[in-house]
Amino acid sequence: MRETNAYAAMSAGAKLVPFTFSRREPGPQDVLITIRYCGICHSDIHQARDEWGGAVFPMVPGHEIVGTVAETGPAVTRFRTGDLVGVGCIVDSCRECVPCKEGEEQYCLGHLAFTYNGTEKDGRTPTYGGYSTQIVVDERYVLRIPPGLPPDRAAPLLCAGITTYSPLRHWRVGRGHRLAVMGLGGLGHMAVKLGAALGAEVTVLSHSEKKRREASRLGASEFVVADGPAALAPLARRFDFILNTVSAPHDLSASLECLKTDGTMILVGAPDKPLPLSGFSLVMRRRRLVGSLIGGIRETQEMLEFCAEHHVAADVEVIPIQEVNEAYERVLRGDVRYRFVIDLDSLR
Repeated sequence: MRETNAYAAMSAGAKLVPFTFSRREPGPQDVLITIRYCGICHSDIHQARDEWGGAVFPMVPGHEIVGTVAETGPAVTRFRTGDLVGVGCIVDSCRECVPCKEGEEQYCLGHLAFTYNGTEKDGRTPTYGGYSTQIVVDERYVLRIPPGLPPDRAAPLLCAGITTYSPLRHWRVGRGHRLAVMGLGGLGHMAVKLGAALGAEVTVLSHSEKKRREASRLGASEFVVADGPAALAPLARRFDFILNTVSAPHDLSASLECLKTDGTMILVGAPDKPLPLSGFSLVMRRRRLVGSLIGGIRETQEMLEFCAEHHVAADVEVIPIQEVNEAYERVLRGDVRYRFVIDLDSLR
């Protein structure tokens, strides 16, 4: 077993504190990764505070992991010692169900092993995430970080990047489409960059006038302060797609009115309370309300290659792990542009 230093939440809502646990020895197809960077996702905060239910403690959050291969099992063929690699939200799946066989492991119908707050395939051993010095993962669930992507700015691509890229690709958003992005935070800033790189005309809908200049810098062609139905009324029936990244409770109906007939709102934010919705906002214009969850391993690798080709990476603020609790509070205040990334050298 490999003794591993980490930071963990020991109970719901508790501050994260230093924690030591044991990683398994690498098996034949495993890769041992020395973690260099790990992004802080809003879902880390939700889960560390047990706001979605089902949290297991102690919890070591973190599923936006970039590091260096330190050791490989004898059957590993895809990676070598020294390779720059990533690990996203999942570290294993059943591999036998239809979604797994189709490369959509995130929708696994068997046992899906999340990077943290989950269990290994035995259903008992807890998984611990990237707020730690090392991790052991089967090579099938490890991503190659392409040359040209800075490792710290690549880390958030493994959740925020794929969470926004996957639905844009699935619904074939691109040239000729008008795309609205609701919210300009960790997810939203990646949605703007990726939507623009795919050729869509991007409008940001935000509650903060302060983000207007940032939206333009990220690639948006228009910015609207969306502080209520009256502000959205001039946008009625304008957009082909709305990518909704908002994680706070909000009313969907007024925003849906901004969609054309047959327009689609895609939910990727995950509020901790049910969202109010008027059925008329859907049925009167044959609109669609859909959701999307991260992406499979194959698509995540595709996203990384796309980002390297188009020079797309997250805007980050790098911090030592000793500042993680302050970072959580700043995320909740919206005081980050746009993703905190932990430098794990601070834990060694």
